[in-house]
Amino acid sequence: MARHQGAYKPEMAEIPFELSRSKVEDFVKCKACFWLEKVAGVKRPSIPGFNINSNTDKLLKRDFDSVRGIESHPFLINNGLGHLIPFNHDNIELWTQSMHFGLPGRFNTLHEETNILFGGGIDDVYQNERSGELHVVDYKSTANLSKNPTRVSLEGKWKEGYKRQADMYTWVLRRKGFDVSDTAYFVYVDGLHVGFDGMIDKDTSLATMKFETTLLSYLTDTSWIEPTLLKIKNLLVEPRCPRHSWDCEHGIYLEQSAKATKPHHIPNQK
Repeated sequence: MARHQGAYKPEMAEIPFELSRSKVEDFVKCKACFWLEKVAGVKRPSIPGFNINSNTDKLLKRDFDSVRGIESHPFLINNGLGHLIPFNHDNIELWTQSMHFGLPGRFNTLHEETNILFGGGIDDVYQNERSGELHVVDYKSTANLSKNPTRVSLEGKWKEGYKRQADMYTWVLRRKGFDVSDTAYFVYVDGLHVGFDGMIDKDTSLATMKFETTLLSYLTDTSWIEPTLLKIKNLLVEPRCPRHSWDCEHGIYLEQSAKATKPHHIPNQK
């Protein structure tokens, strides 16, 4: 069966349009950038992948795989959450495959009102032994490079996107028929540097970095998701590009570039 991916194609409107969690986030941040990619087919410049972050995600999942469906993990027990157990499901590995979210068995849901097949790649799911509810879990890695680093939190402009991610995955998991808690969890590993003289081991072919672990809870809000999907569907058939958000770096760059390259414009020389 044909798949409706990439830029939206009106002639394929009957086929569910695959839209990832990250593209919904793009829409929230700047409707013009979303329109350029998903309607006009103009992608933003790519950036290198965050391979270190992906590797910490992989290792953290292995930690919890060791007790999946059996018992709680010492990390959860030490954080007062010994009643949470890594959720065991036949498709748990498929759910993590963000690059293939649109395929059967992956972490997606069809929103019938817009014919959008929406999803992504979830990091993990914990189950509450007491209530049976599931909790969306996201792994995050960072490094606070200040001289007096503070513990990580969910405060800050860029972390609003992390919260929306938890909102969206909670919404998808519910639509897949599961009983899902409003509370999601972030498992953070924060690379340490204060008090360390280096990282190369005695076996100089290896190097080790220590991380501080933190568990953060977040009360999700899914009320904004369906209205946003309806707005996205309207924008997908809009022939004109909307204005960039005032703080969109790509929009600022495009505007300044256009001014700088106008015919006969000579920028000030210093």
